[in-house]
Amino acid sequence: MKRAICLAGGGPAVGLSIGALDRLHREKDIRFEVWSTACIGAWLGIAWNQSPRGQEVGWVSDFFKKIFRPDDVYHRFPIAAAFAPDFAGCAENALNFVLDSRNYEKLVVPEAIKQASDDLVDFMTKPQRWSNANLNAVMLNDVLAVNPASRFLTSWMYLSATKGLSRIFYSDSAFLQELDFTKLYDEGRPALYHNAYNLSAGRLELFSNRKKSVFRDTRSPDDAPKYLPCPSISAQTLCACSALPYIEEPVTIGNETYCEGATVDTVNFQDLLTNHPDLDEVWVSRILDRKQIRRPHNLYDALNNLVMLFAATTSEDDVKLFKYHLMETKSKVTVIEIPVDHHINYDWSWSNLDRSIRDGYAAADRAIRKYRGG
Repeated sequence: MKRAICLAGGGPAVGLSIGALDRLHREKDIRFEVWSTACIGAWLGIAWNQSPRGQEVGWVSDFFKKIFRPDDVYHRFPIAAAFAPDFAGCAENALNFVLDSRNYEKLVVPEAIKQASDDLVDFMTKPQRWSNANLNAVMLNDVLAVNPASRFLTSWMYLSATKGLSRIFYSDSAFLQELDFTKLYDEGRPALYHNAYNLSAGRLELFSNRKKSVFRDTRSPDDAPKYLPCPSISAQTLCACSALPYIEEPVTIGNETYCEGATVDTVNFQDLLTNHPDLDEVWVSRILDRKQIRRPHNLYDALNNLVMLFAATTSEDDVKLFKYHLMETKSKVTVIEIPVDHHINYDWSWSNLDRSIRDGYAAADRAIRKYRGG
């Protein structure tokens, strides 16, 4: 029996997959020769497979606690701990913007100022226009959008070279150095894959610890699939696979720029059967579900919903499409889904991590009992 496990992206819901792996690992006859991962699932797959034999659960739990925060600290600082903004880089980008004379062009647009002045007079002299919606529109379009000072500050904020709220890859990161990537290439290690989206080439790419693995080149000029060898997994490729646009800066590898692959393939089924046509089972831990999404109470909740809602729906669709592909090709591969818990939240807090691990363990236990026919 040859099995693969797919660990999907889902950020702070990673505890569900940790708990699931803990429960699955207790079944002596269930082992995975292939690990196909995306985003936080890639971090888990690599952390698990480089940890000391027999100590996987404890090592991985301790490692991920360094990404999450103690609850009392997180309560008034709701930001993950591992990936800091590039403060020096942001300062340099801001200074370069200020010193570039081109950024002072078109700060004053006379026609726009005249039109805004006319609209302001019209607004002030017509009480029927006095509403909250119209006032907000006037402030945005007739005051801020044409004022040279606000135009410069806004362009300084949005148009400098800073490309994300934080930076995920630092070659000298003590956190990344805790992962021993060389162990992934030891004899007896399973085949590992994670994905990243190549912004330069406009295609999803795989990275692997197997030299014979391939990924599909979607830039092929005809419809015939063209396959290229998978580049090797490294700290840099791991960060590339998690560089969520706007949240984290994209990662440059050589001359290519990458962002998170889970934005395209959240569960990472890409070329799984091409690289391993002899698979019998594919176990799936997708960790995100639309029922986890809650009504937002603040910008923190709203940003989580923005990120997680698309990922939840994409992961659901990925599984459906994969099953449909298996049916269409009359494949004998069996898909076993680990149920997704709905009671977690998206806090990077220790309590949420601990709760998620417990819930993931229980979900995998249900999946195993069903698998065993119990």
